[in-house]
Amino acid sequence: MKSYKSIASVFAAAILCSFLLLSCGKEKVEEIDDGKMLDQDTIAIKVTKVEVKDIEIFKTYSGTLEGEKQANIVAKISERILSIRVRVGDYIPKGSIVVELDKVGAASQYYQAEAGYLNAEKELERMKALYNEGAIAQQMLDGTQTAFNIAKANYEASKSLVELTAPISGVVTEINGEAGDLTVPGMQIIKLADINRLKAIINVGEQDIMSIYINQPIQVFSELQPDLTMQGTINQISNSADVQSRTFEIKGSFLNTRDKWFKPGMFCRVKILFTNKKGSLAIPSVSVITNGNEKGVYVINNGRAYFRKVKFGITNDNVTEILNGLKEQETIVTLGMNNLKEGIPVHVSQ
Repeated sequence: MKSYKSIASVFAAAILCSFLLLSCGKEKVEEIDDGKMLDQDTIAIKVTKVEVKDIEIFKTYSGTLEGEKQANIVAKISERILSIRVRVGDYIPKGSIVVELDKVGAASQYYQAEAGYLNAEKELERMKALYNEGAIAQQMLDGTQTAFNIAKANYEASKSLVELTAPISGVVTEINGEAGDLTVPGMQIIKLADINRLKAIINVGEQDIMSIYINQPIQVFSELQPDLTMQGTINQISNSADVQSRTFEIKGSFLNTRDKWFKPGMFCRVKILFTNKKGSLAIPSVSVITNGNEKGVYVINNGRAYFRKVKFGITNDNVTEILNGLKEQETIVTLGMNNLKEGIPVHVSQ
């Protein structure tokens, strides 16, 4: 009988020990790689310190490029195009003839004007010779000079209608038409642009226009080559909004690259610095979280995470200004905050 009681006692003791071991297992802590002992419910996070930084607020707009000096060569009469003497990409000095129209056409009246000019020139030379010999009076010479001046002006006007010249020095960026085409008054045949300096043209909304001013710095780049960024300034701001888009046209100028990589007509991106706030208390923008109706961050205190409501200032894609609620060098969570609860133990992951 005694042996049965002993066996029962041993069996009961074994069950008790197993129960105690299981209970201790629930309270047991795990040892992780860095040697720290943490609860099983510990959340791995990444953190950073609240720091004093300079915060820059940029906005980027899409735009198009034009030459800073740009001119369109247009037809003033309806005549056939005899020849176009340039090609796209050619550099043309100011005053060069680029398009020649038919001089025989009735609209040009070129040869009539030329004949009148040449005749007036000969008549003037003859009158000058007679005047020098004392054969005519000054009044007659003056009348002949006036007639010559009128004939010359008519000839030059007729010539300008059929020999179209470059009003500026620049590169041919566009040609519309070819030999044999019939022009109409106002038809744009050639577009010239001085591409040493270019204009970036953008449109901004009314919410931004009050923050833009003349000589404001800009950065211009193309998505074709984002690393190539040129510095420029704003030099023109529209005083009224476009009726349809309700946006304001802004123009900024910048110096082109040595190889003239930027071309008129290209799409571009224009980055404008709106705010440059020095010495602000700041945190990474990714650390900001919404808890109910409140915005704030998780602060680490004695190995546990606590949500704290914070008053924020200006922000950009990377950094957010702190106006109230945090102090310099406090530790905040930057990764893993969506898994946190008030007071939960945390482990800082490396």
